[in-house]
Amino acid sequence: MAGNNEDRFHIEPAPPRSRGSPRAQRFVSQVLKQVSKTGAKSASKTLGRPANTFGRGRVASTMAGQRLGPNARRVVIKSRFVVLRRASPNSAALHLRYIERDGVTRDGQKGQAYGADTDVADLKAFQERGQGDRHQFRFIVSLEDGLELEDLKGFTRHLMRRMEIDLETRLDWVAVDHWDTDNPHTHIVMNGRTASKEDLVIAPDYMAHGMRLRASEIATEWLGPRTETEMQQSLVREVDHQRLTSLDRAIIRQAGLDGINLTGNPPNRQRQNILRARLQRLEGMGLAERVDANRWTLQPGMAVTLNAMGEREDALNTMRRALKGQQRELVVHDADGANAAPVLGRIAGKGLADELKDRGYLVVDGIDGRAHYLKLPAGADLAELPMHAIVEARPLGQEKPVDRNIVAVSKDGIYRTLSHLAELGQAGGRDPQAAVETHVRRLEALRRAGVVERLADGVWKIPVDLMQRTQQHDAQKTTGRVIELRSHLPIEQQVRAIGATWLDGNLVVDGGVASQGFGAQVRDAMQLRGDFLAEQGLAERQGQRIVLSRNLLTTLRDRELTAVGKALQDKSGHIYRPLQDGQQASGVYSRSIQLTSGRFAMLDDGMGFSLVPWRRVIEQRLGQQLIAVVRGSSATWNLGRQRGISI
Repeated sequence: MAGNNEDRFHIEPAPPRSRGSPRAQRFVSQVLKQVSKTGAKSASKTLGRPANTFGRGRVASTMAGQRLGPNARRVVIKSRFVVLRRASPNSAALHLRYIERDGVTRDGQKGQAYGADTDVADLKAFQERGQGDRHQFRFIVSLEDGLELEDLKGFTRHLMRRMEIDLETRLDWVAVDHWDTDNPHTHIVMNGRTASKEDLVIAPDYMAHGMRLRASEIATEWLGPRTETEMQQSLVREVDHQRLTSLDRAIIRQAGLDGINLTGNPPNRQRQNILRARLQRLEGMGLAERVDANRWTLQPGMAVTLNAMGEREDALNTMRRALKGQQRELVVHDADGANAAPVLGRIAGKGLADELKDRGYLVVDGIDGRAHYLKLPAGADLAELPMHAIVEARPLGQEKPVDRNIVAVSKDGIYRTLSHLAELGQAGGRDPQAAVETHVRRLEALRRAGVVERLADGVWKIPVDLMQRTQQHDAQKTTGRVIELRSHLPIEQQVRAIGATWLDGNLVVDGGVASQGFGAQVRDAMQLRGDFLAEQGLAERQGQRIVLSRNLLTTLRDRELTAVGKALQDKSGHIYRPLQDGQQASGVYSRSIQLTSGRFAMLDDGMGFSLVPWRRVIEQRLGQQLIAVVRGSSATWNLGRQRGISI
């Protein structure tokens, strides 16, 4: 037993481990900050953190930018690493479609992707080449002096060639130049494999610094170093900016525990005076407080506040461009849309608020006479929201009038469509049938969520706490606002359209429309629509008042479906089978059709076909056998006979 090495005790000294206590970290940060104030520079770019030991470009990241001086041209690069298996299935295709969208060229046309050897890149082929990749890289390259650079494509190709040298492999990439902002910039999408089909792993230092310094080298070579006058003018312009600037970063770096002190004789007195001017501007903005002639204290979170102010200023500029000189009160909404009123109007502009993460925005010219800037929920597809279409943006977690009506109409916890229809008829409603259909659509959505129970056709069991449960249900669906497309047609095309338009819904409900801005345009369009309905025998003018026929929306929808169904019947040779309320249809879902009255799915049984109100969830069942029951202007879909799943 004495000779058994397993029982021996071995002492293996090791260097002490850092416990990483918050107090120690704060002390180190204070020391580094004070050293920075003295003007001393660290001997290594990686001081305070271990060097990265993995990924391509490690050596290049230490060599890049060594010859650059303070007068080098400045470049900003935003980068993102996307793990494709964690992203949505169409994430790559959606991003490529975003960057090649309309309105990004110098003359406002659709963007055109290019590559290393072509000015017209095949995005479909590029996407197919990257289908088996583990990840994808996305970059946005923005030169401070991009307007002076005539050949942005050439600059991008030169940068990517230098990256190939640094990373020691051929790179598969496409790019699109954008000129729709104050600074032109380039979107680059790069597949995540090397020339030898291995995963392309780039060193974090190269992603964070090396690529930007390479771009700065090229810009300085092409445009020459910045002159003293250019650098001075650039700093002077930053003094009055309502956003986070390089001056603010310098102020934050120099600030100690007691604020920032400009006392002394700095070597660059001109820059010191510019910092003093910026501090006076921050004082006026309430972000800094003067202690004496040379000292200021900074408000906590100053950088965050300035970033938010910059985003707001960008949003206001975007709205002004979208409105093209039309005078409106401008409203910028918070990203979460909490405690905000619904916004209804036409899309005057759209684009990406965060171009790296594909988060979009809308500029909505509202019927309230104001223009609204709205950030879209993550994953929203701008392609499904055409320009000049009518949309409604609703905040989540608020009570809906339709839910209150359901509670009010229900008797002993039971809602009946026949009883509701009779009440609306006695009250003299303009279109009782359309109003009931709206309530039925909401009840069907709540039934699918398990909030209410359908006992029979037209009969639902309503829980006592319906309002509370519906708010919880809506809040769980997504964050921010819900964007709903009310009509894909501009109001000018709705005036004489055959079908149930958004204008007809306004005539029936007589909703609040302002007398100025887009609201005034809607009022004029409603008057013209009333004249058209009178021509069709569906309305009657009594002085300034328009009296609509009963069940107007149902009549208009049926007329459009009949006309479209006959045209499709003549073209395909299959018999069109119109559906009545409560009738069942079955067949293969062959395609969808966008009509004035909404979007409809074609169910084809081989001999005939029916047009059924479409729902997004059935799109994944294209080409499959489906069953649907029509309920007014909506439908209940059965997604599988075997399991009896319905929506």
